[in-house]
Formats: sequence, structure tokens, C-alpha cells
Amino acid sequence: MSTTTLTGLLLIAVPIAFNTWFALLGQSFDYPGILRRPTAEVLTRFRQGGSTLILLWWLLALSALLFAPLVVLLSRSIGDADATLLAVATTTGVLASVVQFLGLVRWPFLVPYLARTAAEPDASEARRDAVDVVFQSFNRYLGVGVGEHLGYLLTGAWSVLAGAALRQTGEVPSWLGVPGIVVGVVLMLCSLEFVGGFEPTGWKLAGDVVPFAYIVWSLWLIATGVALIA
Repeated sequence: MSTTTLTGLLLIAVPIAFNTWFALLGQSFDYPGILRRPTAEVLTRFRQGGSTLILLWWLLALSALLFAPLVVLLSRSIGDADATLLAVATTTGVLASVVQFLGLVRWPFLVPYLARTAAEPDASEARRDAVDVVFQSFNRYLGVGVGEHLGYLLTGAWSVLAGAALRQTGEVPSWLGVPGIVVGVVLMLCSLEFVGGFEPTGWKLAGDVVPFAYIVWSLWLIATGVALIA
């Protein structure tokens, strides 16, 4: 199998996998809306989901990690584009994969422990309060700060850079670079959802736009993969 074909398959498979696991989490766990609920309610729902829910979170985290080889292979497949542009795009894309993974990996490993601890029959009120602080702190730090803010920012930056490189290559139609540039800019703007004055409750417009932006982004990846294989 050639590098170009493998890249095309990953460009198709990774967004499909990510959106599949995300949709299943939405169906079974009311994610991401449940994050706006009190900690006790979130952890109760998490316990009710059992090992199946933990597995879904693990699969979602792994699909985010698979984005790293995808961006490396894409840069190799369109090697006729500017070398410096491809190098920056590759570095940015790998970092985007890493921060998305770090933001998600708390769910299959940290949250199960917190959920068990909160449900212990002899757990004191102070212990449950500590669980609440830990859960919300990691939610703000790894979830909002690392996974969402840096994740949206770096994913958007990679999309702009990759879109510009696609405009330069002869491997795919040049127009495929345009959607990447546009949706990349949107994702970078959405990374400001909890920055500055928006920190307490979030920028509602960005929160509403992100799901649609990621759908468009996923369709762009799939279209690019199909064009590479064709």
C-alpha cells in the first residue's frame, strides 16, 4: 500500500471514528451537555454507564491520538508543497493531536476513580467535596484549557496550514485547500470560548459554532482523503 493511499484511508477513517464515538457518548452520556451539571450528577451518570462508557472514552481518546500519524503522512503525501510550510504544519498537527488526547484521557482513567470514591458508603462530606474540587479542576485544566482551548487553536492552525499546502500541491484539486483554511480560522476563533471575560460561563456563540465547525472539518478531511485515493 502506498503512502498516499494509506493517508487517504486515515483521512477518511479517523474523522468517522471520532464522530462515531462522540455521537455514542452523546447518546449514552448526554455529552457534552452533561458537563454543565453538578459534579455529583455527572459522576452518578458515569457510574451508571459502566465499563461500556469507559471504553467509549478510551476509543475517543485513541481516535484523537491517531490524528498525529495522519498529519505526518499527509505532509509526506503532498511533498511537492513548500517544505517549510509542511514542516510547520506537521509540528502543529502533532501538537494538536497530543493536547486533544491529554484533554480526553482523564475520562477513562481519572474519572472512574473519582466516581467510585464519591459513591463509597462511608465517604465523608469533606471527601465528596474534595472529589468535586478535583473533578472540576481537571475539567477546567485538562478539558477546557488543554483539550478545548489548545485543541481548537492548534487544530485550526493546522487546518489553515494544511489548506495552504493543498493549494500548492498537484496531488489533489487545489480548491480543497479553501475549506480547510476557512474552517481553520473558525476553529481558532472558537478557541477563545473561555478566554478573558468569557472564562466564567463561556462565549455562547463559539459554543454554538464549534459542533458545526467540526462537522465541516470532518467532511473536509474525508473529501481530501477521497481525492488522494482517487
